[in-house]
Amino acid sequence: MKQPRNWSVLLGAAFLMATSAVGPGFLTQTTVFTQSLGASFGFVILLSILLDIGVQLNVWRVIAISEKRAQDVANAVLPGLGGFIAFLIVLGGLAFNIGNVGGAGLGFNVLTGISVETGAIISAAFAIMIFLVREAGKIMDRFAQILGVVMIGLIVYVAWISSPPLAEAAIRTVAPAEVSFTAIITLVGGTVGGYITFAGGHRLLDAGVKGKEALGQVTTSAVSGISLASLIRVFLFLATLGVLQQGKALNPENPTASVFELAAGNFGYKLFGIMMLAAAITSVVGSAYTSVSFIKSFSPRIARNENWVIIAFIVVSTIIFVFIGKPVKLLVWAGLLNGFVLPVTLGTMLIAAHKKTLMGDYRHPRLLTLFGLLVVLIMTWMAGDTLVQQIKNW
Repeated sequence: MKQPRNWSVLLGAAFLMATSAVGPGFLTQTTVFTQSLGASFGFVILLSILLDIGVQLNVWRVIAISEKRAQDVANAVLPGLGGFIAFLIVLGGLAFNIGNVGGAGLGFNVLTGISVETGAIISAAFAIMIFLVREAGKIMDRFAQILGVVMIGLIVYVAWISSPPLAEAAIRTVAPAEVSFTAIITLVGGTVGGYITFAGGHRLLDAGVKGKEALGQVTTSAVSGISLASLIRVFLFLATLGVLQQGKALNPENPTASVFELAAGNFGYKLFGIMMLAAAITSVVGSAYTSVSFIKSFSPRIARNENWVIIAFIVVSTIIFVFIGKPVKLLVWAGLLNGFVLPVTLGTMLIAAHKKTLMGDYRHPRLLTLFGLLVVLIMTWMAGDTLVQQIKNW
């Protein structure tokens, strides 16, 4: 018997996943790669969307059918593997949350003129308030939905006034003049790498959306999450392409802000502040929630005090940013680790998908398995190549 669809929960999980992906790094990467690849970046986006959907459907299905969080699934596949994966996820989540807090501070700085550090503290306080209420899960869902809609509205407006070359973008999306493996692994790792892969899946599990009868809902939510994040990326790509086509140069110090400002003047710059604040603060919430979800099954004390542990995670991220700044080397290596975390976690989920002790009489679609294996091989190869390049440039 199918479960009745709870659209609030399904959209909440989708928006949590999408807004977790759309952080400061997501915005900057999209702008920078559009600048370097031009209209051919459309092909990279298309390929990354297909890979993202394959990853999400595999991972979220295994979580729903097994009714276990990813770390517990991993431990069932190989004792101790769940702890190792949880360590990598939490390390990456903390590293990127430092950048997310900083991005939120920058958004406040653009809007009000206060220092980035003060803005970061205010943003952290807003995020913490969500987890101080009893119905934190529902508040988090609604928070992600509202700010997600705000971000989509802003970027659609900026793309429209920048008048991008739509015909060229459409042609190069299927017939690129050049392809960048670095761009592909960065986009896939940034959209479904690290903690982001599991943000929505764990949220659905916490909300009771699980079991074979919930597969339709899980699929809907997973595809919706990727679609929402991709929608923002596509319109930011078009907005950047429109600005570049006019012969305008982007400021390398803050390329995304340049796109908004060059497209709509000072008003556009303020819109960038809103966009950055919304993107960063939702990523702060998503990163903290998902990172803690990876360790709460290891200790009853953590599970009982989940919200307080999430708050501590946000506080630590903020303290590091305010007093140390963005630890560049940590961020670089955490980003690289994300590239390796995806094939490890996805490979583990694919093995779990065929374990009867975990999945019962459920049969995982062969096409999804093959597609998942392809993603594991591609991402391992690309991550290895990127690691070699990083070591050479170190």
